[in-house]
Amino acid sequence: MAEAPLLDTFGRLHDNLRISVTDRCNIRCFYCMPEDGVKFMPRQEILSFEEIARVARVAVSMGVRKLRLTGGEPLLRKDLPVLIEKLTAIPGVEDIALTTNAVLLSDQAADLYKAGLRRLNVHLDTLDRDRFFQITRRDDFNKVMAGIDTALSLGFGPIKINAVAVKNLVEPDIVPLARFGRERGIEIRYIEFMPLDAQGIWDKAKVLLQDDMIRLLSTAIGPLEEIPDRDPRAPASEYRFADGVGRVGFISSVSHPFCLNCNRIRLTSDGKLRYCLFAIEETDVKGLLRGNASDDEIRATIRETVTRKWIGHEINSQKFVAPPRPMYSIGG
Repeated sequence: MAEAPLLDTFGRLHDNLRISVTDRCNIRCFYCMPEDGVKFMPRQEILSFEEIARVARVAVSMGVRKLRLTGGEPLLRKDLPVLIEKLTAIPGVEDIALTTNAVLLSDQAADLYKAGLRRLNVHLDTLDRDRFFQITRRDDFNKVMAGIDTALSLGFGPIKINAVAVKNLVEPDIVPLARFGRERGIEIRYIEFMPLDAQGIWDKAKVLLQDDMIRLLSTAIGPLEEIPDRDPRAPASEYRFADGVGRVGFISSVSHPFCLNCNRIRLTSDGKLRYCLFAIEETDVKGLLRGNASDDEIRATIRETVTRKWIGHEINSQKFVAPPRPMYSIGG
């Protein structure tokens, strides 16, 4: 009998699984992590590649078609191409992507490509080396640029750049990033600053909003027009420049929440299933994996997680409560 689709109680179909492979990171973006004193999970608490692949295989049997590997910084996970090979071998997987800060990408890109990876999202907030250091507290800007260049030369595509939009900081970076993308065929995606930091510094007044960024881009470069017939379940509102050169996207969880179209579930590096980035609760699957549970039991846990999914995160209401885990621990 065919597996019933992964529908929640609001009728949203889930076909996208985001997999965090580590909570460790090699930069320290101020809006995500403290500069020092960060305690990461012990290695034995992190899922093995075999355990990750098993959850993915069961999820794919339930209709998941897209996988994304995240961290922390996923390229810190030793032998990551081995996992990519395992995931690409799962019948039914249509798309695998990786989100990375690209510090280690130049050295690893060839092996990742050989393993079957093609889609990359690179986290980069600025093209200014000094501001990069201010944001990340690491002097790795040149490594990131080398990683992007290497990925382009190898034929990765599409490549997207994710830039977090913090008000009164990154305004000088919005237009240069778009021009950089126009020159290289890279879509820039601007992400409104979200309340997922480890230090509780988020405030709505610190969010550079989508509409403000559109005004900046339209004034400096040219008019933007919304892309027709885009996937309504994609997290980004996508636009193209009217002159036909370049695309930009906006992930606007604060000003334009996309919760009603969400199609994603998440697996943390320590084996917890989450139905939302902002979820307060999560479901343990590691205990099942290490306790001789059957695939049917894992399948039931995945379905239960999706069934419990809420309507949305309510960032803009007084009822909002930030998740107990920061972004790097959940998976970007």
